[in-house]
Amino acid sequence: MAYVPGVALLAALVVGCSAGADGNANGADSKAGSSTVSPAPPGKYLTLPAPCRAVPRSTLKDLLPGAAELPGDQQDKVFRGSAAVTYDTDRKVGCSWKSDAPSATRSLSVDFERVVSYDPAVSDDDRADTVYAKKEKAAGLSSSATPGPPDEKDKKGEESGTSEGSGKAEEPADTDTDADATGSAEPSPSESSGGSTDGTPGSSSSPEEALPSRILDNLGDAAFLQDLPKQAGSPTQHHTVSVVFRTSNVVVTVRYAEQPALITQVPDGRELQEKAQALARKLAETLSE
Repeated sequence: MAYVPGVALLAALVVGCSAGADGNANGADSKAGSSTVSPAPPGKYLTLPAPCRAVPRSTLKDLLPGAAELPGDQQDKVFRGSAAVTYDTDRKVGCSWKSDAPSATRSLSVDFERVVSYDPAVSDDDRADTVYAKKEKAAGLSSSATPGPPDEKDKKGEESGTSEGSGKAEEPADTDTDADATGSAEPSPSESSGGSTDGTPGSSSSPEEALPSRILDNLGDAAFLQDLPKQAGSPTQHHTVSVVFRTSNVVVTVRYAEQPALITQVPDGRELQEKAQALARKLAETLSE
């Protein structure tokens, strides 16, 4: 058996350890170089507001005429609202209110959705923008953020008779809150007065015609309004206005509707739009505080 002096053995161990350390260091450097992508920043909002307290009582009195004249218990019940049934209140909450007056029934609903991206390369804000864009497209609207470069090619293809089969396949999955968006193609002309559908001339309709569905400016990071007047063939003059906006990683939907007691009466679509927008702006300010 060969004999190795203690000094020589110690020197061999030192050389071996330093070589191993160099090898580990080189390996660590190569991994660090290949994974230098930092995770996308989280969204601004980590929680959602209590939906049934999000609208002040003074605002509810204005939006739900007739409720303030009800007896105390009934009035409190109307203004208390009805919370939406959700299974993850950290991600989605909502509340609705309804007031029956002799002249008309008004209803209001507010929904908050906090979007979280589980892809470290995609920020919560970008994911929320995708969710918002699908709602905007389902409403029959399109902004520069919604289609993107691929869809612009599809539009050119449409002009030449090409169909866009792949682009619409994923729309129905995310439009649970936009069930009424299927009618958005019908009211695209500004015919919110509804005079032609019930046989009465335009002079007997609402004082002012509502503006059509459109993209809104100066509301959150992105916003649109969808106006849905009475549908053709419907016996009621039900008129719904929806305002949807995104602020950071939260998407908010406000729905405001009126159904007159008499078929001959037509809701004032412009008033519905103005009040729905005013409430949406108040909610956006509250979220940003």
